[in-house]
Amino acid sequence: MHRSFRESMRWLHTWAGLVLGALLLAIFWTGTLSVFDKEIDRWMMPATRLAPADTVALEPALATARRIAPDAPNLRFMLPSERAAQLRLFYTDAAGELVFRDLDPRTGRPLATLDTLAGSGFFFPFHYSLHLKWNDLGYWLVGLAGMAMLALLVSGVVIHRKLIGEFFVFRPRKRLQRANLDLHNLTGVLALPFHFVVTLSGLIIFFNIYFPQAATLAYSEASAPNATFVEEGFGRYRRPASGESAELAPLGPMLARARAAWGGDGPGQLRIWHPGDANAYVELRRSTSRMVRMNRDQLYFDGVSGELLHRFEAAPLMRAQRFIAGMHFIQFDHWPLRWLYFLGGLSGCVMIATGFIFWLEARRRRHARQGRSGVRLVEGLTIGSVTGIMIATLAFFVANRLLPSEATVAGVERAALEVWVFLLAWLAALIQAAWRGGRAWREQSLAIAGLALLAVALNAVTTGDHLLRTLAAGDGAVAGIDLMLLTAAALAAWMTRRLRPGRRVTTAGREQRRG
Repeated sequence: MHRSFRESMRWLHTWAGLVLGALLLAIFWTGTLSVFDKEIDRWMMPATRLAPADTVALEPALATARRIAPDAPNLRFMLPSERAAQLRLFYTDAAGELVFRDLDPRTGRPLATLDTLAGSGFFFPFHYSLHLKWNDLGYWLVGLAGMAMLALLVSGVVIHRKLIGEFFVFRPRKRLQRANLDLHNLTGVLALPFHFVVTLSGLIIFFNIYFPQAATLAYSEASAPNATFVEEGFGRYRRPASGESAELAPLGPMLARARAAWGGDGPGQLRIWHPGDANAYVELRRSTSRMVRMNRDQLYFDGVSGELLHRFEAAPLMRAQRFIAGMHFIQFDHWPLRWLYFLGGLSGCVMIATGFIFWLEARRRRHARQGRSGVRLVEGLTIGSVTGIMIATLAFFVANRLLPSEATVAGVERAALEVWVFLLAWLAALIQAAWRGGRAWREQSLAIAGLALLAVALNAVTTGDHLLRTLAAGDGAVAGIDLMLLTAAALAAWMTRRLRPGRRVTTAGREQRRG
């Protein structure tokens, strides 16, 4: 503890940000990209660039699924939506892994999609689990970072005496340290409610991981507390297969009954349990496209007779939890709000990055006098975390357009190869930043500009969907990704020019030549 509460909060703010800032930046960056995960999917999987279908050929799609996965215990379909025009089939393969295939919703036939995790399979899970599955390590690290972020937000409010005034202060023409601190304060204050809500909601979503005793305490009298908790909280209806074969009833009437029961909202998911069995049943989950709450409303129909077997609606407490989850994941259709989420996520990235830079510049001379290497270490970590993860993301996009459809290396399949490109590009950026120090800012900015332009060019060459064509066709997803890449290239090129050797910015803002 320091002499005053504010000084203690300043110490907490500094060291929590320094120790976990890189992890927080990666989480915020991938979360920001996940706001448009389905649009990234469409860009990375050209075969899914379909026009919206008026109807979905479910019966042909089911026949296709039975051919693809004849022994799967269940077949789950994600129905087409405004943001994803394809019909996506999920099933468990012989190795027990969950895999998916994209189908044409008009014909039910498989699409020739690339083997890629894309946005919803890579960036989205990275945001909350870091793809670290061992003992839920990724979830725990993200939870630790979330708690640190809450501490940073609260301590930041405490240490800034003129919080409201800083909302209106940004002096970009002042010296770097002053302008950087202004930007850090501005992004922190301007998006403070957003940062607090998304951080707290992220912790609440995975309460059953961070507080596993909840089920035991709530259902202490049940013989199987966890199973009872899942059944009453999230909904679960099960019945075993009979071993006798039977034909599945038409699915259309079941969907019609679901729409009537849900006030016109159709199902977003359809799952067939024990397909081909006399005890088969059909699970329908309500679409969340028209509501914030990621509801768990479910209807279960007998697969042979088509009669309703079970209906589930979450209790008020779980509905509140699912509303909080919906605020975080923003899976509902609201484009202005989606863009605000995207800008809020970017403001979080800027806030974290400028916090790193402020620490560096405040201690650079002191550490040089004392012969300490802390600044150089943090500088390499900062550059690798800020521009490095951007380079890794763009390398991921470029690899998606360059790798052949059947590419394998040493038994590693195409989707995993793209992930390895991302990780190796990020590692290379960290190493280069540690080696080159401050000069790496300009060099990596130049790499970002080049990779972003290359990604746009490769998309046009490999698919024929250049920017003018997608704009004319009204394909906002693909055109939007290309425009964002071009914007990133322009900003990186501008930054490269600003950081060229021999140029500095005076306190009056006039650029001068050294020497």
